[in-house]
Amino acid sequence: MIRRNEIPILEYDDSSNEIILPDHDWTADRLPEKCLFAFLGDVVHEYSAKHNARVVETLITVSHDIKIYALHEKDEDICLVQSPIGAAASAQVLDTLVSCGCKKIIAVGSCGVLADIEENAFIVPCKALRAEGASYHYLPASRYIELDEEPISIMRETFTKQGLPFVTCTTWSTDGFFRETEDMVKYRREEGCSVVEMECAALAACCRLRGAKFGQFLFTADSLANLREYDAREFGMRSHEKALLLGLDILRNYN
Repeated sequence: MIRRNEIPILEYDDSSNEIILPDHDWTADRLPEKCLFAFLGDVVHEYSAKHNARVVETLITVSHDIKIYALHEKDEDICLVQSPIGAAASAQVLDTLVSCGCKKIIAVGSCGVLADIEENAFIVPCKALRAEGASYHYLPASRYIELDEEPISIMRETFTKQGLPFVTCTTWSTDGFFRETEDMVKYRREEGCSVVEMECAALAACCRLRGAKFGQFLFTADSLANLREYDAREFGMRSHEKALLLGLDILRNYN
């Protein structure tokens, strides 16, 4: 049944069948249960080449092709994917991965800070404010989505074992990179958001609908804390390889 609303993005169909299934064009074997879903650029491909990862499948799009790697980790395989940026694009890729076998997902990428937080600090979101659009196609409208407690707990344990400082947070997921206005940043800070990114709410909603467990950790990059002067800093580039290795370690600990 469609939940109707004057605002189209708030309308939701909670019962009828999907016409295009996420695995409709899948030709490979089932994917590993564990997946590191990364927003880390070339380091994903470089690590995969160095560790002889198999290319299980390639998702072909009109803009670029997305390689799906499988890393052999001791007695198990781990799926490793470099995701496109943005809620809609990344959720579409993750939907395919989950529908083809991935059930324990850890995402990792950078975030902007809304408060005075140093660059390259690690952040674990516990909930995401749904200011993007894709999540509303996976779950009925709500202001926030709470992230799954199990992967959050495993991330906490892994950070603690490695002696890495981190904080938990509420993240602001937005589609409008260039519409983070002064008043909106202040408003988001007032309601408890300390970082901003573009995908977390959508990925969490996709996994919730499909029955997969989802967690994400972030490293801080640019800063919007000074409302009148944007600071790109080094955009968190020094954290890419460290974050990839940490993500794989979290998945190794995920039983």
